Amino acid sequence: MVEETAGIGSTGTVGIVGTGTMGSAVADVLRPHHRLVVWDVDEASVRRQEAAGSVVATDVAELATEADVVLLSLPGPDVVRTVVAGECGVLAAASGPRVIADLSTVDPGTARAMATAAAEAGVGYLDAPVLGRPHRCGAWTLPVGGAEADLALARPVLEKVASRVIRVGDVGAGSILKLLNNLMFGAINAITAETMAAAERLGLDPQTYYSTLADSGAASVSNLFREIAPKIAARDWSPAFTVDLLAKDNRLGLAVLEDAGITPPVARAVVGLNEDARSAGLGALDTSALVQLFEGVGREN
Repeated sequence: MVEETAGIGSTGTVGIVGTGTMGSAVADVLRPHHRLVVWDVDEASVRRQEAAGSVVATDVAELATEADVVLLSLPGPDVVRTVVAGECGVLAAASGPRVIADLSTVDPGTARAMATAAAEAGVGYLDAPVLGRPHRCGAWTLPVGGAEADLALARPVLEKVASRVIRVGDVGAGSILKLLNNLMFGAINAITAETMAAAERLGLDPQTYYSTLADSGAASVSNLFREIAPKIAARDWSPAFTVDLLAKDNRLGLAVLEDAGITPPVARAVVGLNEDARSAGLGALDTSALVQLFEGVGREN
């Protein structure tokens, strides 16, 4: 935890490591308010950011030297560990940022380990995973784990990408909340896919099934159902969130539950379905493509 608590104002520089779907959304929202320095392994992604007005760092350490706050938007725990504590990572910078806020979905153990490493370097650390879809950046909710003082530093930046920034506990708590949320996502995604496939097999038009339920006021209808059911009906697998990423998140969530001695039958079933989908070659598609399992791709019906 850092001692200085004045928030990072509009003149502060924000570093963004990871300019994929979520990171690019963050950059687009922050660019009118802050000088941005970005880095990603994907050359095309960072060149798009450069064309939009961001500064492209040569490596993570250079980014960290220039930034007051560093935001991470990365695909998993191993990448986060390398980016934060690796040889050319954030903490290897000659003069690091005041605080790191990790928007990635990782396990709480990774968050706590990176927070410990950051504290040894005099840098604050927050796990602040995203609740929300990319196109809703600015209206996201961020459940934040970390010290109040560190959150006070980052809050002016975080509140530009999220309408709700909520401290839910110490470092690791944000990650736990996000992993539980994504287990619910996985379960809703799976049952939506299964019932959409069943509706068609039982003679209902998928679009009629979806639209009748979506506008019914039935308690079973969720925002996720309203989003993925029409994609299934339209056979649109363009990814808002890929099967691969959901599978990763749900594996992490299952591990957290089992490590705590919890027996989670639904979570285990969801993880199994995700892995079946990946084995069937659906990993790069939107999670709604899980419906293909129930239509006979890679699984007995």
